[in-house]
Amino acid sequence: MRSIKRRIDFKLRKKTNKELVRTIIKAKKNKELLQIAHFASFPRRKRIEVNLEVIEKKAKNGENIVVPGKVLSTGSITKKLNVYAVSFSNSAREKIENSGGKTGGLGEVEKIKQFTLLTE
Repeated sequence: MRSIKRRIDFKLRKKTNKELVRTIIKAKKNKELLQIAHFASFPRRKRIEVNLEVIEKKAKNGENIVVPGKVLSTGSITKKLNVYAVSFSNSAREKIENSGGKTGGLGEVEKIKQFTLLTE
């Protein structure tokens, strides 16, 4: 666990998005959120991208989904989900909200008790 925290600290030096840096620092201090901090600290070119069709397949209705990267709009979504991510494409955000779900940033993850982390 200590080596993961060191790697996160090293990666944070190169980050310019202040909101993302604050979120990663908060997540790093919480054992349950450490894995989110690890994935969110990746460089942008290696950051995780998840399509809506993958979220639709893996999530249950009413579930909280965390994507430590970007949510893309390929596919459709019919379930009412709360999705938290570093960023969303405009059409992905629109599709999630039209299905009755909510979207939010990673900074809001610490407020929820139970979530599913999608890293692929």
